[in-house]
Amino acid sequence: MKDVDVFGDCQTVDAAIRSRFSCRAFLRDQEVEPALLEEILQVASRAPSGSNAQPWKVYVLQGDARNRLIAAVCADHDRVTADPLKAQMESYDYYPPTWSSPYLERRRENGWGLYGLLGINKTDRQEMHAQLQRNYRFFDAPVGLMFTVDKVMGRGSLLDYGTFIQNIMLCARSRGLHTCPQAAWNLFPTTVLRHLGAAQGEMLVCGMSIGYADPTAIVNTFHTPREPAASFTTWVK
Repeated sequence: MKDVDVFGDCQTVDAAIRSRFSCRAFLRDQEVEPALLEEILQVASRAPSGSNAQPWKVYVLQGDARNRLIAAVCADHDRVTADPLKAQMESYDYYPPTWSSPYLERRRENGWGLYGLLGINKTDRQEMHAQLQRNYRFFDAPVGLMFTVDKVMGRGSLLDYGTFIQNIMLCARSRGLHTCPQAAWNLFPTTVLRHLGAAQGEMLVCGMSIGYADPTAIVNTFHTPREPAASFTTWVK
């Protein structure tokens, strides 16, 4: 990798951040070169981590490996929908057991904003199921990434992981790609980890779709709002 001027121009970072969104429709037939993926992951590895532990482990899924995972998890998703008692135990509590304000309102705005754009209402159970299952098809992206961490690591490693995953998304964006980080895979950790051939001591963190966005898909016009900095910032005096 070329030497980098760490004190040089950094203005282009803003463009990658502002143009990033959770892409939910990719160009199925436009592949991503392995060399480009390797470059993105290498640059992303500059993410900070406590004591430089670098706790991330990445699995890249393309072609048949990707398709086999899709088939397995979609089948599991259908079974759990029909019988919730067949649900797998999540790796960790990504969401709170009970939602409260203002997070509940934001969650509802996000969910019904997306479904409303797609013309899906609360009574359309089959359509909702199909849209949710788009997660388990990587939204047609040609590449899926799965992230795991050793269970021996502490909670701080999930914080480290967030910086690494953000780096991947921004590195991808700066190269013309789009991404969608996906906690939805955490509902089926047993199936995913078995498919990956992960070691017994690994925990699934999340997945990610990566590829070239479909510019004609209406779902890709859905961009979530952000709170103004003043609403979440306290200037201590």
